[in-house]
Amino acid sequence: MKRSVALIMVCAAAVALVAAGCGSSGKSSSAGNDSSTQVSSTSGTVSLGSTGLGKVLVGPNGRTLYLFEKDKGGKSACTGPCAADWPPLTMAGKPTAGSGVNASLLSVTKRPDGKSQAVYGGHPLYYYAADTKVGDTTGQNVDAFGAEWYVLSAAGSKVEKSPGSASGGSSQGGSHY
Repeated sequence: MKRSVALIMVCAAAVALVAAGCGSSGKSSSAGNDSSTQVSSTSGTVSLGSTGLGKVLVGPNGRTLYLFEKDKGGKSACTGPCAADWPPLTMAGKPTAGSGVNASLLSVTKRPDGKSQAVYGGHPLYYYAADTKVGDTTGQNVDAFGAEWYVLSAAGSKVEKSPGSASGGSSQGGSHY
Protein backbone atom coordinates (compact mmCIF):
# COMPACT_ATOMS: atom_id res chain seq x y z
CA MET A 1 0.00 0.00 0.00
CA LYS A 2 2.75 2.45 0.95
CA ARG A 3 4.59 1.62 -2.27
CA SER A 4 1.57 2.43 -4.46
CA VAL A 5 0.99 5.73 -2.65
CA ALA A 6 4.66 6.66 -3.18
CA LEU A 7 4.37 5.74 -6.86
CA ILE A 8 1.27 7.92 -7.25
CA MET A 9 3.06 10.85 -5.58
CA VAL A 10 6.08 10.47 -7.89
CA CYS A 11 3.82 10.35 -10.95
CA ALA A 12 1.89 13.43 -9.81
CA ALA A 13 5.14 15.34 -9.27
CA ALA A 14 6.36 14.34 -12.75
CA VAL A 15 3.11 15.51 -14.34
CA ALA A 16 3.38 18.84 -12.49
CA LEU A 17 6.96 19.34 -13.72
CA VAL A 18 6.01 18.55 -17.31
CA ALA A 19 3.04 20.92 -17.13
CA ALA A 20 5.21 23.71 -15.71
CA GLY A 21 7.78 23.24 -18.47
CA CYS A 22 5.18 23.29 -21.21
CA GLY A 23 3.79 26.74 -20.43
CA SER A 24 0.19 27.76 -20.80
CA SER A 25 -0.13 28.47 -24.51
CA GLY A 26 -1.72 25.13 -25.29
CA LYS A 27 -0.27 25.32 -28.78
CA SER A 28 2.44 23.16 -30.23
CA SER A 29 5.32 24.64 -32.12
CA SER A 30 6.77 23.59 -35.43
CA ALA A 31 10.16 24.29 -36.93
CA GLY A 32 8.68 26.84 -39.32
CA ASN A 33 6.47 28.72 -36.87
CA ASP A 34 7.81 29.64 -33.45
CA SER A 35 5.23 32.30 -32.57
CA SER A 36 3.41 30.08 -30.05
CA THR A 37 6.57 29.69 -27.98
CA GLN A 38 7.45 33.36 -27.68
CA VAL A 39 6.97 35.31 -24.51
CA SER A 40 5.26 38.53 -25.50
CA SER A 41 4.90 41.64 -23.44
CA THR A 42 3.16 44.92 -23.98
CA SER A 43 5.26 46.81 -21.42
CA GLY A 44 8.63 45.56 -22.67
CA THR A 45 10.60 46.72 -19.64
CA VAL A 46 14.06 45.18 -19.25
CA SER A 47 15.52 45.59 -15.76
CA LEU A 48 18.24 44.23 -13.49
CA GLY A 49 17.35 41.42 -11.15
CA SER A 50 19.24 39.59 -8.43
CA THR A 51 20.28 35.99 -9.05
CA GLY A 52 22.92 33.59 -7.78
CA LEU A 53 25.10 34.97 -10.57
CA GLY A 54 24.71 38.54 -9.36
CA LYS A 55 22.66 41.33 -10.98
CA VAL A 56 21.59 40.28 -14.49
CA LEU A 57 19.02 41.35 -17.06
CA VAL A 58 15.43 40.25 -16.48
CA GLY A 59 12.27 40.63 -18.51
CA PRO A 60 8.95 42.26 -17.59
CA ASN A 61 7.96 39.11 -15.68
CA GLY A 62 11.17 39.23 -13.58
CA ARG A 63 12.61 36.09 -15.16
CA THR A 64 16.25 35.91 -16.27
CA LEU A 65 17.18 36.85 -19.85
CA TYR A 66 19.95 35.22 -21.91
CA LEU A 67 22.05 35.85 -25.00
CA PHE A 68 22.80 33.18 -27.65
CA GLU A 69 26.35 33.20 -28.97
CA LYS A 70 25.18 32.03 -32.40
CA ASP A 71 23.29 35.31 -32.96
CA LYS A 72 25.20 37.71 -35.20
CA GLY A 73 24.67 41.36 -36.05
CA GLY A 74 21.77 41.74 -33.62
CA LYS A 75 19.73 39.12 -35.53
CA SER A 76 18.26 35.99 -33.95
CA ALA A 77 19.53 32.58 -35.04
CA CYS A 78 17.04 30.79 -32.75
CA THR A 79 13.77 29.64 -34.33
CA GLY A 80 11.58 26.54 -34.29
CA PRO A 81 12.63 23.98 -31.66
CA CYS A 82 15.30 26.39 -30.39
CA ALA A 83 12.67 29.06 -29.68
CA ALA A 84 10.55 26.47 -27.88
CA ASP A 85 13.37 25.90 -25.37
CA TRP A 86 14.61 29.51 -25.45
CA PRO A 87 11.52 31.74 -25.93
CA PRO A 88 12.46 35.16 -27.33
CA LEU A 89 11.35 38.28 -25.48
CA THR A 90 8.97 39.81 -28.02
CA MET A 91 6.88 42.92 -27.68
CA ALA A 92 4.93 45.58 -29.49
CA GLY A 93 7.16 48.62 -29.93
CA LYS A 94 10.54 49.34 -28.39
CA PRO A 95 11.57 47.99 -24.99
CA THR A 96 12.02 50.39 -22.11
CA ALA A 97 14.88 50.50 -19.62
CA GLY A 98 14.07 49.62 -16.04
CA SER A 99 16.22 50.18 -12.99
CA GLY A 100 19.95 49.77 -13.67
CA VAL A 101 19.57 49.28 -17.42
CA ASN A 102 21.15 51.57 -20.03
CA ALA A 103 18.37 52.71 -22.42
CA SER A 104 20.90 53.39 -25.20
CA LEU A 105 21.73 49.66 -25.32
CA LEU A 106 18.09 48.66 -25.93
CA SER A 107 16.67 48.11 -29.42
CA VAL A 108 14.59 45.57 -31.35
CA THR A 109 15.13 43.16 -34.21
CA LYS A 110 12.54 41.58 -36.48
CA ARG A 111 12.13 37.82 -36.16
CA PRO A 112 11.32 35.62 -39.17
CA ASP A 113 7.63 35.67 -38.15
CA GLY A 114 7.66 39.51 -38.20
CA LYS A 115 7.47 40.00 -34.42
CA SER A 116 9.81 42.43 -32.66
CA GLN A 117 12.37 40.89 -30.31
CA ALA A 118 14.15 42.91 -27.62
CA VAL A 119 17.90 43.38 -28.11
CA TYR A 120 20.40 44.61 -25.49
CA GLY A 121 23.96 45.57 -26.38
CA GLY A 122 23.52 43.91 -29.78
CA HIS A 123 22.25 40.63 -28.27
CA PRO A 124 18.68 39.42 -28.93
CA LEU A 125 17.13 38.45 -25.57
CA TYR A 126 15.64 35.08 -24.62
CA TYR A 127 14.17 33.33 -21.62
CA TYR A 128 14.99 29.70 -20.81
CA ALA A 129 11.91 27.47 -20.61
CA ALA A 130 13.44 25.41 -17.77
CA ASP A 131 13.71 28.54 -15.59
CA THR A 132 10.42 28.28 -13.72
CA LYS A 133 10.68 31.16 -11.27
CA VAL A 134 12.25 34.57 -10.74
CA GLY A 135 15.96 34.21 -9.95
CA ASP A 136 16.46 30.91 -11.80
CA THR A 137 19.57 30.78 -14.02
CA THR A 138 19.53 27.14 -15.13
CA GLY A 139 20.29 28.17 -18.73
CA GLN A 140 23.67 29.65 -17.79
CA ASN A 141 26.60 28.09 -19.75
CA VAL A 142 24.26 25.70 -21.57
CA ASP A 143 25.57 24.59 -24.97
CA ALA A 144 22.49 24.01 -27.15
CA PHE A 145 21.39 24.59 -30.76
CA GLY A 146 24.95 25.20 -31.95
CA ALA A 147 26.30 27.66 -29.37
CA GLU A 148 26.38 28.63 -25.70
CA TRP A 149 23.85 30.66 -23.71
CA TYR A 150 24.72 33.24 -21.05
CA VAL A 151 23.02 35.76 -18.78
CA LEU A 152 23.83 39.43 -19.44
CA SER A 153 25.23 42.15 -17.24
CA ALA A 154 23.99 45.75 -17.21
CA ALA A 155 26.91 46.54 -19.53
CA GLY A 156 25.41 44.21 -22.16
CA SER A 157 28.14 41.59 -21.93
CA LYS A 158 27.84 37.92 -21.14
CA VAL A 159 28.43 36.80 -17.59
CA GLU A 160 30.55 33.66 -17.63
CA LYS A 161 30.16 32.63 -13.99
CA SER A 162 28.77 29.20 -13.29
CA PRO A 163 25.61 28.87 -11.23
CA GLY A 164 26.54 28.22 -7.62
CA SER A 165 30.19 29.22 -8.07
CA ALA A 166 31.63 30.01 -4.67
CA SER A 167 34.27 32.41 -5.92
CA GLY A 168 31.81 34.72 -7.63
CA GLY A 169 34.56 35.43 -10.14
CA SER A 170 34.04 35.93 -13.81
CA SER A 171 36.29 34.50 -16.49
CA GLN A 172 36.11 37.22 -19.06
CA GLY A 173 39.38 36.21 -20.77
CA GLY A 174 38.77 33.31 -23.13
CA SER A 175 36.49 32.63 -26.03
CA HIS A 176 34.29 29.54 -26.17
CA TYR A 177 33.87 29.25 -29.94
